[in-house]
Parts: sequence; C-alpha cells; structure tokens
Amino acid sequence: MTRAMTHIAYFGLIVLLTLSVPAAFVGDPRAARHAIVVIGILGAWRYSWATINFTRAIIFRRFAHPKRKRKAFKRYKESGVVSHAFFMVTSYMVDQDTTLMVYRRLFRAAANAEGGATIVSSVVDGADERLIRQVYATMQEDMSSVKLVIDRIKSNGKRDAMARALRILASFSPTPHDIMIFVDGDTVVPDDVVAQSAPWFSDPNVGALTTHEAAIIEEEGLFKDWFTLRFNQRQVMMCSMGLARNVLTLTGRMSVFRATLATDPNFVQGVGHDYLDHWRLGRVNFLTGDDKSTWYWLLRNGYQMLYLPDVVSRSVETQPRDTFFDSAKTLMVRWFGNMMRTNGRALTLGPKAMGFFTWWSILDQRVSMFTTLVGPISILATAILLTPAVLPLYIGWVLATRYIFCAFIALFNGTWFPVTHPPTLYFSQIVGAAIKTFVLFRLDKQKWTRQNSTGKAAVLAYFDRLKAVESAAHHVATLCWLTIAVLFVMTI
Repeated sequence: MTRAMTHIAYFGLIVLLTLSVPAAFVGDPRAARHAIVVIGILGAWRYSWATINFTRAIIFRRFAHPKRKRKAFKRYKESGVVSHAFFMVTSYMVDQDTTLMVYRRLFRAAANAEGGATIVSSVVDGADERLIRQVYATMQEDMSSVKLVIDRIKSNGKRDAMARALRILASFSPTPHDIMIFVDGDTVVPDDVVAQSAPWFSDPNVGALTTHEAAIIEEEGLFKDWFTLRFNQRQVMMCSMGLARNVLTLTGRMSVFRATLATDPNFVQGVGHDYLDHWRLGRVNFLTGDDKSTWYWLLRNGYQMLYLPDVVSRSVETQPRDTFFDSAKTLMVRWFGNMMRTNGRALTLGPKAMGFFTWWSILDQRVSMFTTLVGPISILATAILLTPAVLPLYIGWVLATRYIFCAFIALFNGTWFPVTHPPTLYFSQIVGAAIKTFVLFRLDKQKWTRQNSTGKAAVLAYFDRLKAVESAAHHVATLCWLTIAVLFVMTI
C-alpha cells in the first residue's frame, strides 16, 4: 500500500468510527455534557498551549535565530579571539562499529577547530582505549593541533567518569573564550560543531547551548517511528524555548559549555554528586540525569542556555527491550525521572531567575501529567456510567486531532510522517503522563539503560520496603482524588 493510500485509509477509519455512533447519543444532552469535559476548558487550554509553542517556534527559527546568529558571528569575528575546543567523551558498553563511527567524526571535528582541540575520553575497557588510539593514529586529517587524553576508569557510573574528566580538563587552564563539548560515546558530532558553537559564547551571558538531534536506527519499525516523532517534537519545543534564551534541558548526548564554567569546582561537584532532599524519601542521590544537573547549575547561576536548530548531532539508538512497549516504558521512566527530580527545585527559583515563560513551562511539566489523564478518565467514566457509544467517538477525535498535530510538526521540520505517528503521539502523551505520575512519587528509583545503577541491594531493607509501600499509597490516593474530581465536574 502506498503512502497516500495509508493516509486515505486512516481518514476512512475516522469516518467509520464517527458513523458508528448512534444518532440518539449525539442528541443526548447528558452525553454532550460529558463530551464537554474532554474537549472543553482543559482541551482548550492544552490546544492553546500547543498553539503558543508552535507560534514561538516559528518566530524563533524564521526570525529571531537568524538575527541573533548574525550578531553573534559578527561579534566573535570582531573580537579577534580564537576559541580552543575541549571535548569530554564518555564511553561505556558501546559496540565497536559505533565507536569507530563516533570517534572518526569526533577527531575530524577536533581537527577542524581553528584554535586547536583537546579531547579527554573516559573509557572502562582496554579494548576501547586501543581502538580509540588506533583511530586517532590513522586519521587522514592533520591531527597536530589535537591532543588526546584517555582516562581509563572503573565502572562507577557516568557521573563519576564526567567529574574525573572535568578535573583533567581543568588542569589545562581553559580561558573564558574556550568552549567545552560534552559528547556521549554513541553520538556523532557535526564536522563544524566548533565553528558553529564558539561565536555564541562571545556573549558573556551565555553559559551553554544545545543543538537539534536526530536518531540513527537501522531497523525499520515502531521504535524508529517513535524516536523520529520525538525528535521532531523536540525541535518544535526547543525552538519555542530558544526564543526565551533558556532551554529546558542540556541534552547529555551533546551540549556545549563555556569551558571555565564547566571546570568550575562547584559545577564539577554538581555533576559528580548531585542530590535532592525530599520531605518523605530523605536524601536522594542522583545517579542518572547529569544533563539536568548541569542545566540546573547554570539556571541557578543566571546563565543563558541557547538552542541551535540548524546544527544536528546524531545518536545511535537501540531498542533496550524485546518489545516496543517495554522499551518505551523503560526509556520514559529514566527520562521523566530525571525531569521530575530537577524541575521541582527549579520552580523554587521563581520567574525572576529565568523569565516567566521558562518558569511557566517548568510548571506545566508538573501540571500537564494530571490534566492529560483527565480525558481518558472522563471517557471511561462516561462509557461505564452512561454508554460505551462514546468510545468510538473519542477514538475518532483522538485520531483526527493527533493527525493535525503531526501534520504541523512535520511541516515545521520539512518532512512527512507515516500514519503510525498520530497514534504513537497519543501513546506518548497518555502513557508518558501515567509514567510521570509514577516517577513523581518514586524519585529515589533510578536505573540506566545499559548499566546497573539502581543504588539498591538485592534484598531491600525494611525502610526501603516501607518507602515503596508509602509511595504506592500516595500515588494511588492522588489518582483517586483526580478521578473523584473528574466525576464531580461531570455531574455539574
């Protein structure tokens, strides 16, 4: 079936779902009141918020970013300063083919750095060290201006590796004009990353920047479609946040920092040992989420964090579990756990520290997880208490509205999309919201995808079991109160 035919069939399904709803149901005033709960005030709020972000994203990419870029490059050129580029690379359990691809491109980007480059690579396996040195020695480019340092460490986690590497980089005494590029061992950097990044730091208010991302996934399927959609969504949201000169995350795959800030002892301490003192869970040491720790440190200290929509890093993504659902769930638990552990303390900084829109966006991250669940809860309640005829109408509504969202996202990115994107978008919204509520009450639960970082013994202590029961009780109680509130509104 051709691409056009699949989309025609998609709309045919929407029509069939709509026609399957009995006429009596559409004319029932009780049913109308129930439907208003779904597409009424909360729906208008969410769609308005999406419209605001789409509008801001267009303004940023079409007008604000090009203008700011011209000023930054002009300012950098007139300063006469040439930035030295420091690279910090962390590799753990990355296959050989990926390591070869990543380091060839990394060394090429370093060789292209006008002011020279220094690379500190943190590795665990001796085989990785030998392979990296071999790639460095066999590069066709002139590597005389590139210094390579390999830090062989024990497998104590990414945060420990980053802190060690940053201390090594600090020994090279970077200047305020130099930049430092954080790179994961499975991420391919663009060849001109230094030339595209350094000019932005001619503004002393800029502390870091992050770029557009794309995924390298060989196997076709739902997992690849999901990642493509996520990165396309990310481009829209990051452009919207870029207009405010403060993004909501400095992605750990590849971000660029002012070198003197990245080697500040307090910054290094925040990367190596970050934590949260929770009223119920006690001291929660952060094992994952280093990108959120760096982001929070710069936000708290008043530095701008920019977004470059026209510079793309590419990361190799592999499905961590056998099925799509299990893989998506595993990744979202980690992603959203990192987000929830940090955005609460970011909110306490207040709008003055970051601007109202950035602060409101952080607040929305915490509120939207519950408002997103109102629709499914109200529809299920309507189906149980009134008539199941509401279900095909709701499914048709979901398919239609998510198709429109995907069309806007695709147009913004200059691409097209498969019919899997609209239902996948709904899956990400609903399952993602449910997972956010789950991790909100279990901030102490952390785990990397490729390594054991749970921080727990095999047999949980009594206090840990008590906390787990308490977390479940708080979670269930909150969802029950949300359901009661929805039912109350439906009876008004």
